Amino acid sequence: MRRALEILKGVIPKVREHVQRRMEEFDRLGREGVTHFDFRPFLDIDYEADTFSELCFCILTANSSASMGIKIQAAVGTEGFRSMSVEELTSIIAKYGHRFPDQRAERIVDLRSRWEEIKGLLDQERDPHKLRKLIAEPGSKHKIKGFGYKEASHFLRNIGFKDVAILDRHVYRFMVDTGLFPEVKTMTPKRYMEAERILSEICRRLGITQAELDLYIWYVRTKKILK
Repeated sequence: MRRALEILKGVIPKVREHVQRRMEEFDRLGREGVTHFDFRPFLDIDYEADTFSELCFCILTANSSASMGIKIQAAVGTEGFRSMSVEELTSIIAKYGHRFPDQRAERIVDLRSRWEEIKGLLDQERDPHKLRKLIAEPGSKHKIKGFGYKEASHFLRNIGFKDVAILDRHVYRFMVDTGLFPEVKTMTPKRYMEAERILSEICRRLGITQAELDLYIWYVRTKKILK
């Protein structure tokens, strides 16, 4: 843990301002249902997003990249996610080189019919860990197709929840490379929770949230602060 703490302590002062700006954007999205993302200087992109389009963004980034998802989200726009046909969405998603344009377009269109149900969950349940189980675990009637713990955590963090870890490939590699977590073939829910507990201890020692820690680790691995 010492090595990870040393690395993060060296990075936090350098990019704290950018992380705090992103956190304000997430908080506004969770509070008001709409926000303005500005990714400069890391990507020359800024745009408005609402909660539904952010859910679609997290569908797009599963097994893909945040930068690609950001570009597609900007191109489609909040109204496009609600109104474009499967064919129109597929065309835009494919244009940016996504590996699964048809599948992602179909999932986005399917989400439209479930949005009131999902929005109701977000309004009623404020425990992010309970919410994550509801939208990610197999067998739950509220499960979102294409969501596991990572994708569900990603969505919840981006709408203002601060205490769930997003174990994407960058965070996982950081944990392995710094000796925080062993190399595993499959990230089961049990292992996910073990990793999250380790990251929670890192947060406690640094005095930051899981939401912030994710962005700092992302900067360590990519030199970018996206979302």
